Amino acid sequence: MIDRLNPILSLLEQQAVSKEKVIVILGPTASGKTKLAVQLAQHIGAEIISADSRQIYRRMDIGTGKDLSEYQNIPYHLIDILEPGERYHLGNFIEDFHHAQQSILEKGNHTILCGGTGLYIQSVIQQNPYALIPSIAGLKESLFEYSEAELLKRLQEYILPADFKIDFSTKKRIIRAIEILSFLKMNPNHLAQQRMVDSIVIGLNPPVESRRSHISQRLKQRLKEGFLEEVGKLLSEGITHEQLQYYGLEYKYGSLHLLGQLDYPAFVTKLETEIHRYAKRQMTYFRKMEKDGIFIHWV
Repeated sequence: MIDRLNPILSLLEQQAVSKEKVIVILGPTASGKTKLAVQLAQHIGAEIISADSRQIYRRMDIGTGKDLSEYQNIPYHLIDILEPGERYHLGNFIEDFHHAQQSILEKGNHTILCGGTGLYIQSVIQQNPYALIPSIAGLKESLFEYSEAELLKRLQEYILPADFKIDFSTKKRIIRAIEILSFLKMNPNHLAQQRMVDSIVIGLNPPVESRRSHISQRLKQRLKEGFLEEVGKLLSEGITHEQLQYYGLEYKYGSLHLLGQLDYPAFVTKLETEIHRYAKRQMTYFRKMEKDGIFIHWV
């Protein structure tokens, strides 16, 4: 890991990075982001804010790769802040990020924003006022009953602001677009204010074969550590299969296995394939960030 740390320390020194500037460490799953962020934090006196859309949930540990022991003595933020089943949207993250950053600055420390949820990262380092539009109670739940084709047809009922871009990559994001447009229709004079932060973005991009190998090894390790037992415990606490499947990847396929819809070999094979695809989607999003004008220093 030291071969990654030294060039980053040189970069920060060359740019005379102040404590007000957020140091972003992003990369695909299993690329070693947390270990590097901790090493960097120990060198420069920093705290870490997680940019992971699932590590916010308590007791969802093995499946999200929380690995809290990796943080050692480094304070971390936005991990284990909600109960499983509670909904958390982009506007919540933006607000929580600014609260965490302010508390870090008050202690005189640097801020490292570390994670693989590109949408979260982009929304605090590049202006996106639509991200702060609040959820409409019950709307998302009612829209999940519709097919993607029906949702796309519903989108045609709205007048889109000139600077509003819809992400069609998943059903959840199409539904979020409808929610935003519905809110704006009901509140035509609403103007979301967003505080922007100065940042320097560092990206980890291991070779594809190395990334794939690490993903496969890590999945085997998580299964040995009791991932399916973790899913079973969440179900025993009252979390539904539908809620678990909403979180995707490990929890989705763990749920399907426990429901008897996938036998164990099929569960492992399908999950491994989907994690590889997820890592590829993450890299696609990071490239999109570059096209949107965010400069990433790739390591």
